[in-house]
Amino acid sequence: MALALSPHPSFAGRPGPVLLVIADGVGVAPSGPSNAVSVAATPALDGLAAGELYTELAAHGPAVGLPSDDDMGNSEVGHNALGAGRVFAQGAKLVNQAIASGAIFDSEVWKQAIEHGRAGTLHLIGLHSDGNVHSHNDHLYALLREAAASGVTSAAVHILHDGRDVPARSALTYIEATEAVLAEINADGDGDGGGGAGRNFRIASGGGRMSITMDRYGADWPMVERGYRCHTYGEGRAFASAAEAVETMYAEADASGAGTGDQYLGEFVIVDDDGLPVGTMHDGDAVLLYNFRGDRSIEISRAYEEADFAMFDRAAADGSPAPDVVFAGMLQYDGDALVPKQYLVSPPAIDRTMSEYLCAAGVRTFAISETQKYGHVTYFWNGNRSGYIDQSLETYIEIPSDNVEFDTAPAMKVREITAEAVDLLRSGEYRFGRLNFPSGDMVGHTGNLEATVEAMGVIDECMSALIDLIKELDGVLVYTADHGNADIMYTEHDGVRSPKTSHTLSPVPFAIYDPNYDGEYHMAPPADAGLANVAATLFNVLGYEAPADYRQSLIQF
Repeated sequence: MALALSPHPSFAGRPGPVLLVIADGVGVAPSGPSNAVSVAATPALDGLAAGELYTELAAHGPAVGLPSDDDMGNSEVGHNALGAGRVFAQGAKLVNQAIASGAIFDSEVWKQAIEHGRAGTLHLIGLHSDGNVHSHNDHLYALLREAAASGVTSAAVHILHDGRDVPARSALTYIEATEAVLAEINADGDGDGGGGAGRNFRIASGGGRMSITMDRYGADWPMVERGYRCHTYGEGRAFASAAEAVETMYAEADASGAGTGDQYLGEFVIVDDDGLPVGTMHDGDAVLLYNFRGDRSIEISRAYEEADFAMFDRAAADGSPAPDVVFAGMLQYDGDALVPKQYLVSPPAIDRTMSEYLCAAGVRTFAISETQKYGHVTYFWNGNRSGYIDQSLETYIEIPSDNVEFDTAPAMKVREITAEAVDLLRSGEYRFGRLNFPSGDMVGHTGNLEATVEAMGVIDECMSALIDLIKELDGVLVYTADHGNADIMYTEHDGVRSPKTSHTLSPVPFAIYDPNYDGEYHMAPPADAGLANVAATLFNVLGYEAPADYRQSLIQF
């Protein structure tokens, strides 16, 4: 299908460039002491919010393709919606549909996994919570029960503590629930009263999501290696149960004054009475990664699947080669790189993104962020597509992220991102640019209010510089976010504060700064305005009509 843009009938755009700034994790919530956005001094952002060209957008639930209004938005689905201009059924919703219809269990990949699981052990790895951002325990339980009903007698669950999309110290609650499901399956997994037929379904290993396994964008391969060796070979601290592991690590963290939450807990393995790991992997076993979100699933998928993997040595401690396992993901996490090659549920087919239209029209663009969010303004923005659409027209810049806990360096690389954007805008070569400031989200996830307030101050400082530059260049600046996080940093019950490290259900800001604005258009968001309405708006301010099936523009002329 030929992609073509039509000039807008009444607006040719401004002489200068259009810049989209996505302040990751900066939602809109009532002012108060837990709101790092409102606590921080942010005169530039306050000025945008007070302007005539300002509104707020839904960034969670059905507005971004998730099942219900109880589902928090995230950076993946948010950038999909921003870049595609339409809403596509996303991760959790796709998996829910596949489980409800039974399609997931009719797939050849599932049947292959079950065949290998019957002969050996079926291993399931994933984020262990109901946060519904990367995974959901209901999906894990559905897979376990179906495996039992299909004749698998040995299953090992490798859990990754969350504490980020759910309360900071909630791991024990999830472990208790999972142990109950495993006990039920071992006793009577078919639900027919006939008993469990000698089943051994158990938790085998685990650790915090920010300590092992779930790195993204190649930021910390040693973290992936720790997870791989823990899950595969049983390398880690030994405990009799997952609950004992968590309780011990909590006590140690509290004694040291660290107060570490679930996401930073170290790796552990469960051992039997003889001190041997209960769930190591062997030739012929099947391994399923039950996360549905892509960014933190790609690297561990490569470690299990690639024959010529070179990011770390997968050999056992005694030098023997890595076990030859059958691996599959819940979804295919990277459709261009084909990672993984085998998967249970097909991801959304996102076509005709904004970038594809702009490239077809010969418009030069750029995208910038640091490593932690680089894939969001490229891969996710482009509809889960790796690489350039047209490298002759596009410039992508990745600034390496520091490998630190982000509340220790709250500015992250926001100033460096800004400096790169300033250089590209001043070059005069680009009509449209997009950038992501990651710190509202990444620092917000630490639960450190003071650090997140500092991060917001740096964002505002850089926004002020970009606003000044856009005025100088006779361009347009568009400001928004992909979801909330920094806007609610803790909850309080009975006088006790609990850090909130997860995303929020808050709307996000949307503002247009147009220094040449003379009433040619006005803000007119539809009643259900969400992130998917941004693309049509950007086309308009660039001087184009939006594609007919894109969500309605937020402005009218």
